[in-house]
Amino acid sequence: MSMKAPRGTVDILPKDAKKWQYVENKIKDICTRYNFDEIRTPLFEHTEVFQRGVGDSTDIVQKEMYTFEDRGGRSLTLRPEGTAAVSRAFVENKLYGEASQPVKLYYFAQMFRYERPQKGRMRQLNQFGVEVLGSDDPAIDAEVIDLAMTVYQSLGLKSLKLVINSLGDKESRTNHRNALIEHFTPHIDELCDDCKVRLNQNPLRVLDCKRDREHPAMKTAPSILEYLNDESKTYFAQVKSHLTSMGIEYVVDPNLVRGLDYYNHTAFEIMSDADGFGAITTLAGGGRYNGLIEELGGPNTPGIGFGMGLERLLMALDAEHVTLPVDEKLDCYFIAVGDEAVNESVRLVHALRANGIQVEKDYLGRKIKGQFKAADRLQAKYVLILGESELENNIINVKSMESGEQIEVPLDQLIETMQRNLQGGKSNE
Repeated sequence: MSMKAPRGTVDILPKDAKKWQYVENKIKDICTRYNFDEIRTPLFEHTEVFQRGVGDSTDIVQKEMYTFEDRGGRSLTLRPEGTAAVSRAFVENKLYGEASQPVKLYYFAQMFRYERPQKGRMRQLNQFGVEVLGSDDPAIDAEVIDLAMTVYQSLGLKSLKLVINSLGDKESRTNHRNALIEHFTPHIDELCDDCKVRLNQNPLRVLDCKRDREHPAMKTAPSILEYLNDESKTYFAQVKSHLTSMGIEYVVDPNLVRGLDYYNHTAFEIMSDADGFGAITTLAGGGRYNGLIEELGGPNTPGIGFGMGLERLLMALDAEHVTLPVDEKLDCYFIAVGDEAVNESVRLVHALRANGIQVEKDYLGRKIKGQFKAADRLQAKYVLILGESELENNIINVKSMESGEQIEVPLDQLIETMQRNLQGGKSNE
């Protein structure tokens, strides 16, 4: 029996959890500013949601999904990505009927993909994502990209690179698809087995192949930008214009196709240029997916979104040596000496916590020296000391661990005193 975490999974220990909480809270605040609401979908879905929503020709569906049958014989899949699940929820709950449109959603979710674990790529990963459903305005594409960039920049990242492309509308993609088939067919015997299948199913996916990326035919493949019709060109031009007006720098990469079948028009990735970040530089990726909602049984509803790996975000922060302003210190440590004082400490600790003050006390029967050591380990800002004599006089000693100053405070003024003392050290973060 193996008593280790399954391969491709990690434990987030208490010493790291505060960083995760800080990042998540910062992202939630940004989403609120952009008027996005949170959505939470099930950990698993009917397999068909991802087969139809993500696409049968994708690596996710063909190779990476954790799929199983339940006791009723239904095929279920652990969520490998967020867009299809959110789109299913949008259709099932008729969010397209909401008075406020477009519907702007964000989520934090665990995803599951069976792939070779490596640094920044796990089998269970944590993802932040957004989806905007109900608008085909190029300005919303720019807003979604702006939100993603704002998340990274607000956390202190500077070595960022935004790459964008247009996959065009249905007509443009069809013309490009035919050109790709014509281009790669003479080389089909030289391509990997996956690309031989992709060439007829979804030739755009051939451009995204990691095994054949150095093949000479890749470098001479026709660009989607050459096949954009006037409408698609205008749409892409407006997206770029909006990004420029917001001061967001970008690079156009005609080979950026993303790995999912549902993308059209705008596609983008945000990468880290930080030294030592690693070979896999992508931090976030997304794009527009007009047509996905209809594929899942809903009305004609345009959409755009992105997914952002939180593990990779934290890796990027480490690569750029960004220290998050996480408060590791404890407000107060309560030391009680004597049976009556110990009993009274239970009531006082409860009262302090009920009034918003962070408190810890001894539960191991340690002597006073051991309790002071515990206060040091927890980086307590103050130590509250209650003995039998203090209890008789209705006072308590309050010691500042930073200055060493110790004062006597009436018990009935303890909460007010601690709130006042701690207020000066509270951060707005």
